[in-house]
Amino acid sequence: MKVSAFTFIKNGQILGYPFVQSINSILPIVDEFIINVGESEDDTLATIKSIPSSKIRVIESRWSDAMKDRGYVYGQQKMIAQFNCTGDWLFYIEGDEIYHEDDLVKIEKSMRRYNDNDNVEALVFDFYHFYGNANTFLDSPGWYRSEARILKNSLRSYAPDGLYWLVLDNKSNKKSRFPKAKHTGAHCYHYGWVRTQEQMNLKSRKVQKYWNKQHKEIDYSQMDFQVIKEFHGNHPNVIKDWIPKELGLFQVDPNYTPTKKQIKHRFMMKIEKMFGLDLSKKHFKLVK
Repeated sequence: MKVSAFTFIKNGQILGYPFVQSINSILPIVDEFIINVGESEDDTLATIKSIPSSKIRVIESRWSDAMKDRGYVYGQQKMIAQFNCTGDWLFYIEGDEIYHEDDLVKIEKSMRRYNDNDNVEALVFDFYHFYGNANTFLDSPGWYRSEARILKNSLRSYAPDGLYWLVLDNKSNKKSRFPKAKHTGAHCYHYGWVRTQEQMNLKSRKVQKYWNKQHKEIDYSQMDFQVIKEFHGNHPNVIKDWIPKELGLFQVDPNYTPTKKQIKHRFMMKIEKMFGLDLSKKHFKLVK
């Protein structure tokens, strides 16, 4: 069994991505790591090239500013990296995602267990979406709670954006579906909303054009308090020096008025609690 990790990154330093920690978090369980580095305004490329591992292979690219349709440029850059992978399994990781060292054996065992099972095409993780600080995460149907991050290289797959995959139907290129998946029993630790507010606004100013949108100022305090949860677990060792040292739950504006979408999510959360459901979006189909 051969495992290929892959990612894409641009302006990782100035936008506050813990991309070195991200890469190092799964490097022990992969055989190669393909990193597509977009033309940047900082030392992202040099920093990645300085990581002392023969597993890493760097591809340099330039993002198309002409592509402004629903963030598809993210899918393009993801595919550039994926199509250069040679492993049996493809482990996609984003520059603000970390995996816990205690879960690596579990993840590797899942890949070995299902490597020859044609009914299992992908492997799924639950997500911690940390917000504001390292002690706080968001739990809402509006924030995907689970996602497929490992996919078999034998599939005719593509990414409509950076988040998920679609698998082309065997008989037609006109139909696609979500991959059939099993759960790894492990978590992905997502720290994108832990970077400074200034870095998050800089990111927005630089990438909203790929959605044909204008930047709107981001204020971390403007969040629905009902989706704020306190994290009581242990963070991966590789990220501990990066995360903020402040204690306690992140404090949001008590006078914040939820948006219509957040009010809808509140209603969905009530239904979830009443019936023991998870109504968050799924980009995979769990199989028995």
